[in-house]
Amino acid sequence: MVFLSLILLGGWFWANEDVEIIPIQHASMILKWQDQVIHVDPWSQGNYEGQPQADLILLTDVHGDHLDLKQIAEVSKPDTVVISPLSVQESVTQAGILQNGDSTTVYGIGIEAIPMYNLKRGPSEGRLYHERGRGNGYLLKLGTSRVYISGDTACTPEMKALTDVDIAFISMNLPYTMTPEEAAECVNAFKPRIVYPYHYRGSDLEKFRSSVTAPGVEVVLLDWYGK
Repeated sequence: MVFLSLILLGGWFWANEDVEIIPIQHASMILKWQDQVIHVDPWSQGNYEGQPQADLILLTDVHGDHLDLKQIAEVSKPDTVVISPLSVQESVTQAGILQNGDSTTVYGIGIEAIPMYNLKRGPSEGRLYHERGRGNGYLLKLGTSRVYISGDTACTPEMKALTDVDIAFISMNLPYTMTPEEAAECVNAFKPRIVYPYHYRGSDLEKFRSSVTAPGVEVVLLDWYGK
């Protein structure tokens, strides 16, 4: 599989023969595959000027940087399909529901919901920022590529058990997800071909890069914050 870097609209995206990746803001991105456009967690704080509307929208959680009704409406067409966990459906009633472990196919795109949750961090004693079962990460099958989007999560057993992942988007920021070292621990376990840190505001990306030591894993740093 051949990967190449390109420039689009003044910012970087990464592409292979199947997938184009456009970082938008924080947890928000656009994936283009064949003639399909996938928006992940569209958020009004991102710059969507000149970007296409969505054929498929993936929502991971109920927090405001993942669930933005205004931007969901902005990027939607009449036939846009929205996939979310059950916790989101109260706000996005048109969403198709995938619970952790469920899978479906939309427009030829295979979608599996992967658990995303905290192991120890939370707002107070006995509470977690993300309880198991509330939100979804996603494993996508886009042509020949398997693409993993972690969502807001710790380094969970489910992430470590992933196999044959070509492209991975891994969150890291405190206190809500992982440290760079914790994120690298999971990457070293499941060994994606290429890994992109995202949802990384305030994190030490060079610490993440140096901590990814598994052979055959390439760390690519894209700009989600307009620097």
